[in-house]
Amino acid sequence: MRLRALLDTDALGLRLLGGEDELDRTVRGVMTTDLRDPSRYLSGGELVLTGLAWRRDASDSEPFVRILASAGVTALAAGEAELGPIPEDLVAACARHRLPLFAVNESVAFATITEHVVRQVSGERAGDLAAVVDRHRRMMTSGPAGGGPDVVLDLLGSDLDLRAWVLSPAGRLIAGSPDAEPGLPSVVCAALAGEHLAAVRTGRRGPYRVAVGGTTYSLFPIRSSGRGTGTAGTTGAPGSRDVRETVLSDWLLAVEADAGDWPAERLDLLEGVTQLISVERDRRDAARTVRRRLAQEVLELVQTGAAPGEIAARLRVAAPVLLPGLGAAPHWQVVVARVEWDGGEIEGGAVAQALLEEILVDPLSSGPEPSDRIAVAHTGDEAIALVPLPAVSSEHDGSEAGLHADTLLAAVRDPLSAGLDDDGRLTLGVSASVHSAEGLRGALEEARHARRVAAARAGRVCAAGHQELASHVLLLPFVPDDVRRAFTARLLDPLRDYDRRHRAELIPTLEAFLDCDGSWTRCAARLHLHVNTLRYRVGRIEQLTSRDLSRLEDKLDFFLALRMS
Repeated sequence: MRLRALLDTDALGLRLLGGEDELDRTVRGVMTTDLRDPSRYLSGGELVLTGLAWRRDASDSEPFVRILASAGVTALAAGEAELGPIPEDLVAACARHRLPLFAVNESVAFATITEHVVRQVSGERAGDLAAVVDRHRRMMTSGPAGGGPDVVLDLLGSDLDLRAWVLSPAGRLIAGSPDAEPGLPSVVCAALAGEHLAAVRTGRRGPYRVAVGGTTYSLFPIRSSGRGTGTAGTTGAPGSRDVRETVLSDWLLAVEADAGDWPAERLDLLEGVTQLISVERDRRDAARTVRRRLAQEVLELVQTGAAPGEIAARLRVAAPVLLPGLGAAPHWQVVVARVEWDGGEIEGGAVAQALLEEILVDPLSSGPEPSDRIAVAHTGDEAIALVPLPAVSSEHDGSEAGLHADTLLAAVRDPLSAGLDDDGRLTLGVSASVHSAEGLRGALEEARHARRVAAARAGRVCAAGHQELASHVLLLPFVPDDVRRAFTARLLDPLRDYDRRHRAELIPTLEAFLDCDGSWTRCAARLHLHVNTLRYRVGRIEQLTSRDLSRLEDKLDFFLALRMS
């Protein structure tokens, strides 16, 4: 805004004392100070408000005004409430440095002027930014990408002083404005993603206002148009889709601000920003189309029992696309995921595909697209990922290289559970690594078996790895329900009945005894019991079940019964 507009606003009580030729100067901010040297807090373009408390005598005016002029201040407004009329030495100093000077009527508070300037400047910046965003959106929709989400987030930071980040539904940080450093901690990203997904599932209208770690954020959904994604069931208008088709694949914009009292113009601006980022999301999805198709072709060869030489040849042809810059042929792992919704009328394969492309991103990877080495195909409710690993032997550190099911979902379990709500499940299985195309068929079957093990567990988000396929864990999910119920009832029901009648805690005692490998002293210490009390309880267990806990066979039966119960 211009100084002339301030002078023409009667409610501000400003009287011009000097600088009439400078009234076309632009005001970009406002600052109130009574410091003798406020230079460290000035960036240029401000209207400075002062009560003159810094002035002890006439000699103080010249250095004060010189500091303001050197900092590029637009004008000075001095209040008359405390010291009365503005001193002539200050008027003279401002004239020498061509700094416009206003007197502020004693009836007008500095807060009134500050609020007016901030409101006007913010509105003008928002209008300018809206034009830039609209121009950028047109450029992106009609031609090559204009820099991605980072560009518009930079505009939000520089023009509206808004710190903002783009997050995936799993809580992965996709982009952030440069002045939003340091970036959001991963725990905050996960919490924001979870709050966003919970709000979407309950049908709330965005933006969603949440508080995490004492900071208020406003969350704006970034909804994909569905162009180029290959997502099943998304051919209609976005508003006609079932929310479950997109809730686990749409990005979100997190702004460090409370949008509850924003004017409609600013909310419209942020809506335009989300549309702009959505264009970039569609562009990235389109870029993944070739990788997805190649993955589909390789997996079809694997599943139909094609000769290993044919699969290896297809991988060699696909390598430049699937594995840019990776060099030597890698080892491979296969990851299988399913997203299933109650009722079964919605296929979850496309959503599982999008999730795997987010979950499997290597946090240490570089390049414009961090998931460009992950090839994921889908069919029905199932998504299958071919994950290349560096061809480095794990013998160097004694540990097994590659993905581990027990840690893969740790960071995303909470947000994804919120999106799945009470009617969806994500289950995931991870194979061991294989060294050639000949092993891919076995790796695929291994990952599918591991996923079935995960599906037999409780919880909305579950994973299992190949390590568990060499233990009793593999067998338990495939025991028929009627056999499972009969086996556990025969062994455990007598103990449960006794516990209900006598509060004897025989079941917890049995679990602890088996966990301690039958050690009397360790079990007694864990339960805070005297060894004789423990012996009495174990004896009661043996009496009620006609079993002997000193025998390996009976210990194994109890162990399996507890696992299946």
